[in-house]
Amino acid sequence: MPWSRRIVVVGTGYVGLTTGACLASLGHRVVCSDVDAVKVAALRRGEVGIREPGLGELVAEGLSAGRLEFVVGSAEAAAGAEVVFLCVPTPMGAGGLADLSVVESVVAEVGPVLAPGAVLVTKSTVPVGTAARLRGLVGRPDVGVVSNPEFLREGSAVEDFLRPDRIVVGSESQDAAERVAALYARLGAPTVLTDAASAEMVKYAANCFLAMKLSYVNAVAELCERVGADIGDVTEGMGYDRRIGGSFLAPGPGWGGSCLPKDTAALLGVAESVGFEFGLLRAAVAANERQRERVVGKVVAACGGSVAGKRVGLWGLAFKAGTDDVRESPALAVAGLLAERGAELVGCDPGLAHPVDGIALVEDPYEVVKGAAGLVVLTEWPVFRSMDWARVAGLMASPVVVDARNHLDPDALGRAGLVWHGIGHPAPDTTGV
Repeated sequence: MPWSRRIVVVGTGYVGLTTGACLASLGHRVVCSDVDAVKVAALRRGEVGIREPGLGELVAEGLSAGRLEFVVGSAEAAAGAEVVFLCVPTPMGAGGLADLSVVESVVAEVGPVLAPGAVLVTKSTVPVGTAARLRGLVGRPDVGVVSNPEFLREGSAVEDFLRPDRIVVGSESQDAAERVAALYARLGAPTVLTDAASAEMVKYAANCFLAMKLSYVNAVAELCERVGADIGDVTEGMGYDRRIGGSFLAPGPGWGGSCLPKDTAALLGVAESVGFEFGLLRAAVAANERQRERVVGKVVAACGGSVAGKRVGLWGLAFKAGTDDVRESPALAVAGLLAERGAELVGCDPGLAHPVDGIALVEDPYEVVKGAAGLVVLTEWPVFRSMDWARVAGLMASPVVVDARNHLDPDALGRAGLVWHGIGHPAPDTTGV
């Protein structure tokens, strides 16, 4: 097929494995490289250690078709490749800026072996100016450097890759940008061709806007509680406005995960480096920290004014449903604050099998509530909506539920004798309890 390309993806983490498997599904020949020989061996057997719907099937399909391969090391894989995607970690470094040491190490390794005319693509989230920096590091005018940021949500990454809202490609070389954009031609998505700095800025600007939107709706939810309004009705009314939209209007315990905290810190760092005080974004970050404290305050109040020495149940520990990712999880932040106040924490999460410090992790949600002075819902797993509420009420020492995601049906809980406390809803009448 004329549009088939030989592609190398460096890194088989969340972004790299999704990118490699999805590009292979589009007909390209993809080699994914990693430094972890054990992981590579598992992937060669079709064993995917990432919880992501559809990803395991795509890997198996690519292996079976001979379009997807996994190797150890990046230099040999990159030799002869037409396009090399960098999908390696860019963790938060000093001052909030992304740490590019792994990116730079890989570029130093693959740069000398790239074929003339090859294209080096940054898929990882990197600070504005990284493409220009890498061009200098590669030191080869015959190699194009392109920024092609990813917009993948955990739990729907395959869907996001294959049905994207847009493709963003930036480079100082028009030819290199068009070649990368052509890799996605079969998707038929709107494509933004721009310079590298603008492409790099798009990712940060988009994620930070979403973070501010979440902080805003959490602030509105608090105001709703104080004036007697209902946040569910308010956000429904807002969401019908096409200028606003209904996404990211769900109040909760705060935002977290692997992207938003890192990207807000990075953009604040970039702004500071050029002398710009990004007060709006800084306020959104501060509001997010306050939201966690606010949820803890609700739990303490619901438990009679203190959680010291009391058993508190936690439903959900991952930063969002559909994933096992607890990086910067607001659920764990809330749990940590409760532990500081002396709570005895017992939790469960359908996506987690590994232990979590400070929390007695069990598999059965009913075991979580046994003898609990209160239950806190922190992650919106669907299974939590279909519990036997009478059984839950009978197991608890005190029948109170703080639903930090507004995930449950308060009427169903009320009929079972449970007192439901949500976010952005009028306080429940407990005079008859």
